[in-house]
Amino acid sequence: MPRITLSCGPIDYEDTGGEGPVLVFGHGLPMNETQWRKVVPLLDGYRCVLPTLPMGGHRQPMHPDADLSPRGVARIVGEFIEQLGLGQVTLVLNDWGGGQFLVSEEPGRHIARLVLVACEAFDNFPPGPAKAMAQMCRVPGGVWFLTRLMRVPAIRHSRGGYGGMSLRGVPDEIMDDWFAPATRSRAIRRDFAKFATGAPGRKTLLAWSERLRDFDRPVLVVWATEDRMMPREHGRRLAELYPQGRLIEIADSSTLIPEDQPERLAQVLTDFLIQTGAEPVRHAS
Repeated sequence: MPRITLSCGPIDYEDTGGEGPVLVFGHGLPMNETQWRKVVPLLDGYRCVLPTLPMGGHRQPMHPDADLSPRGVARIVGEFIEQLGLGQVTLVLNDWGGGQFLVSEEPGRHIARLVLVACEAFDNFPPGPAKAMAQMCRVPGGVWFLTRLMRVPAIRHSRGGYGGMSLRGVPDEIMDDWFAPATRSRAIRRDFAKFATGAPGRKTLLAWSERLRDFDRPVLVVWATEDRMMPREHGRRLAELYPQGRLIEIADSSTLIPEDQPERLAQVLTDFLIQTGAEPVRHAS
């Protein structure tokens, strides 16, 4: 897997390559690029770039002084885009919503369009069911204890936790991979805790959200009708917040739409890209 060293530390990533428009994908806590494994193969004609962000599923620890707050990680995404020379990109987020805040930063000039898929928004950082986990991460040894709890099937697949994020269920081998780095590395657990507890208060989050009104480029909001983590009204509010926002709801899915409805998600994403000037590059066979 390729790796690039940024000011925060090393970032692993996948890159499908090609000459098509560039899509940069963000993931959730403590996930990695495999969150999109069902969707990327359906996006023929696009260059898909998937950084493994420092949210606890990353394989190399960050520098101890790295800013892993929502805006800090958004800035990491911006630096990643700049350092790889990706030019104008479409930023696609699911579960983690902090990448939105990049559009209020200087590197946000590289964001040609946004796709927000059932993600944190407004003051929902972290989402309601995840607040208890965030509190656990504030306690010394809390992340270590959490990684042990996630080995217990009844807890791992609980509808009030990770089991509630997908109606289909995330395969155990995928979740094992997500939690493996924090299981084996104290430094990764430190980063995990910094990210999980890094969200500011409600007033600050809502002030940051108001600044998003200035982003005047196309935004697609894709929301799940059976989501337990992201309030359904947040999808509508996000679409109304952005001057060029549009909303599509997908049925029979929870938060992880890439897991539950990958074909439908790939179709609405492709339609949006084509409608907003990002045609896929097709090569004659």
